[in-house]
Amino acid sequence: MKSIFNIAILFFGLSIAGYSQSNSLVGKTFGDGDILPYVNVYLKNTKLGSSTDENGVYEIKNIPNGSYTVIISSIGYKTKSVVITFKGNKKIRKNFTLISDNSLDEVVVSGTLKPVTKMESPVPVEVYSKTFFKKNPTPSIFESLQNVNGVRPQLNCNVCNTGDIHINGLEGPYTFVLIDGMPIVSGLSTVYGLTGIPQALIQRVEVVKGPASTLYGSEAVGGIINIITKKPSDSPKLFADSFSSSWGEVNTDIALRYKISESAQGLLGVNYFNYQNIIDNNNDGFTDLTLQNRISIFNKLNFERKSNKPFTIAFRYVYEDRWGGQTNWNPSFRGTDQVYGESIYTNRWETFGIYELPTIENISFQFSANGHYQDSFYGTDAYDASQFISFGQFVYNKKIKENHDLLLGIAYRYTYYDDNTFATFAQDGITNMPSVTHLPGIFIQDEISFNKRHKLLLGARYDYNSLHGGIFSPRLNYKWSSKDKSDTFRFSVGNGFRVANVFTEDHAALTGAREVEFDGELKPETSWNTNLNYVKKITTENAFITLDASAFYTYFSNRILPDYETDPNKIIYANLDGHSISQGISLNSDITFHDGLSINLGATLMDVSITENGVSKRQILTESFSGVWSISYKFKNSRFTIDYTGNLYGPMRLPLISDTDPRAEFSPWYSIQNIQLSKKFGTNWEVYGGVKNLLNFTPAANSIARSLDPFDQDVVFDQNGQAVATPNNPYALTFDPSYVYASNQGIRGFFGLRYSIF
Repeated sequence: MKSIFNIAILFFGLSIAGYSQSNSLVGKTFGDGDILPYVNVYLKNTKLGSSTDENGVYEIKNIPNGSYTVIISSIGYKTKSVVITFKGNKKIRKNFTLISDNSLDEVVVSGTLKPVTKMESPVPVEVYSKTFFKKNPTPSIFESLQNVNGVRPQLNCNVCNTGDIHINGLEGPYTFVLIDGMPIVSGLSTVYGLTGIPQALIQRVEVVKGPASTLYGSEAVGGIINIITKKPSDSPKLFADSFSSSWGEVNTDIALRYKISESAQGLLGVNYFNYQNIIDNNNDGFTDLTLQNRISIFNKLNFERKSNKPFTIAFRYVYEDRWGGQTNWNPSFRGTDQVYGESIYTNRWETFGIYELPTIENISFQFSANGHYQDSFYGTDAYDASQFISFGQFVYNKKIKENHDLLLGIAYRYTYYDDNTFATFAQDGITNMPSVTHLPGIFIQDEISFNKRHKLLLGARYDYNSLHGGIFSPRLNYKWSSKDKSDTFRFSVGNGFRVANVFTEDHAALTGAREVEFDGELKPETSWNTNLNYVKKITTENAFITLDASAFYTYFSNRILPDYETDPNKIIYANLDGHSISQGISLNSDITFHDGLSINLGATLMDVSITENGVSKRQILTESFSGVWSISYKFKNSRFTIDYTGNLYGPMRLPLISDTDPRAEFSPWYSIQNIQLSKKFGTNWEVYGGVKNLLNFTPAANSIARSLDPFDQDVVFDQNGQAVATPNNPYALTFDPSYVYASNQGIRGFFGLRYSIF
C-alpha cells in the first residue's frame, strides 16, 4: 500500500513538473533590411502574443510545451508563418524578416470605386507607396511622378514653369487627378493645383491608365491619378520632413495627429515651399527656375460611429505667389511693357469627404467642392479668373447571389467659371457672361464572378451636359488568374469623353506673343480605348519578382489640339478634322531581394499620331520611348540606405515658330538621374541627402525664342501680321517660351531631415 502511495506521489509530482514547464520566445523583427517596429507576433489559435517595441524587440512568455504556428504580420508587408516546437522550459531566440508586399495585396479603390485587393481588381491599378516617393524627395507630387513608368510631368512654359501630367503620351487635361477618390484637381487647378499637397500626408498613389469616364465622368480620358491620404489612426503623432537644395529651395512638411474626442480624430498637415534665388545659368536673360512662395494647409477629420460606417471630411487651403521672367523683374513691373515677367497669385480652397448612410444597405454619399482664384499677368496680358466646382454622388453597393457585385450611382457636378478674356463674353463681345455648367449623371457597374479565377466587369454611364447635351460611356473589363494567382491576365475596353475649357487647362493660350484663335465651336472630345495587361509573380528563395506588361490603344475623335504651325503668330484651337491615335506597350518589373536590395524598372514604347486630311504626323511634345528606374539597397546593420533613381526620354517633336526657325525640330535623348543616401537613428530620426540631375542635363540655351526682345519691339511685321526677316532678326522670329520639354534646373545637391513620434 505504501509503495502504491509513493508511486502516486511520484506520478503527481512529475505531472505537476511537466505542467509547470513554460517556454518563451524572444527576438527582433526586420523589414526591407531595417529594424521593423510595432509588428504583431502571436501563436495561432492561442491567446499568446505580443507586439514589437520601437526597437523591433518582442517577447512571448509562458508558452506550454508543444508545436505552434507563429504568425508575424505588419501593414505593408507579407504575413509570415513559422512552426516552432517548444519543450524543456527553454527560451528560444528567433529573429524574423518580413518582405514588403510590393503593393500586390494593397486595397485599391480607383478601378472600381470600392475597396478591393489589387490582385482581385478586374481593372489594372498601379500602386506606389510613400516609401517609393521618399527615394527621390521633391517639393510637390507633380515632380514626384517623374519616376512612374508611362507618366511624365510636362513643363508647358519656360517662364513660369507650369506643367501638367502626361499618361501614355496624352496631355494633362486628359489626366484626372483625385484626392481620396474625389475630383479636386481640374479646370483652373489643372495648371497650378498640382503643387502644395503635403507629402507627409500621402499614404499611396494609385494610377489607372486608360479611360475611366464610366466611373468618373469628363476628364478621365487618358487615365486617373488618385492620391490617397493617410488615416489619422494610421499616422504618427508627429511627423516632420524638411530639406533644402544648393539652389536655395526650402521645403517643409509637417503632419500632426490629434484627438478631438473619443470618437473623432484629426490629421493636420502643413506644406511650405520657398525659392527666391534668381539663377540664369544659360545666360538667356530669364530665370532658369520660377521663384515661388507657397503654403498649403490640410486638415482631415475621421469620426468613429457606433455602426462602424465611415465618415470622413477634409479641408485644404493653398496660397502661392510665383513669378518668372527677365532677371531684373520685380513686382513694380507687373503688367508693364518695361521688363517682361509672368506673375501669378493663386488662392485655392477645397473640401471633400465621404459619409456612409446609417442604413442596412451599403449606401454612401461622397462630396467635394473647391474654389480657385487666380490673379495673374503674362507680360502685359492680365488674366484674372475665378472658378467654383461642387460635386456630389450617392453610391449604392450590393452583392447579389454571391457572384454579382452591383454598384449604382447618381452624380451631379456644378461648375462656375469667369475670367476677363473673350471666353466669357456674350455674343455682343462686350457683356461679361460667366460660364455655368450643370452635369448630372448616372452610372451602373456589375462585377460578375464566374469563379475564383474568372471575373467580368460591365459598366455604363450617362451624363447630360447643360451646354453640350447627353454623353454615354460604356466599359468592359475581364480578369483571369491562375490557380496559384501567379499569373493574371486582364482585358479592358471603354469609352472616354471630355468637355474642354482651353483657358483653364492650357497655359500656352496665355503666355508669349501668340494670338489665341478658336476655329468654330469646340465640341466634346470622345475616345475608345482597349488595354491588355499581364502580371507574373515569381517567388524564389532569395527574391520576390513581379512582371507587369501592358499593350494599349486609344482612338480619338473630335480631339482638341493647339495648332502652333498654321500661323507662327497664333495658337489655333479647333476640333480635329480627322483622328488621333495613341498606342504602345509598357513593361514594369519589381524585384525585391531578401538581403535588402530592391529594383524597379519600367519602359514604355509608344506612338502618338495625329491624322488630318489624310496626313499623319507625330504629336508635338510626346516622346516615343521613356524608361524609369529605382534601385535601392539597405544595409541591415548600419541602417544605411542608398537610392539611385532616374528616367530616360526619347526625342520629342517641338513647336517651331516657322520654317526658318534655327532651333532643332526634335529634342535630344536625355536622362535625369539622382542619388540619395539616408541614415536612420533610432525610430525617430532620419537624415538624408544626395545629388539631383547627376548628368547636369539642361535644354538648349535658345529654348526661349528672342528672349532679348520679349515684347517684340524690334520685330518687323508685314501687312498680314507675319514677322519679316531683318538684320536684327534674320530668322523672322517672335518671342515664344513654349519650346520646352525639360527643366532648366541643372545639377544640385540636397540635404534633409525627418523626425517622427509614434
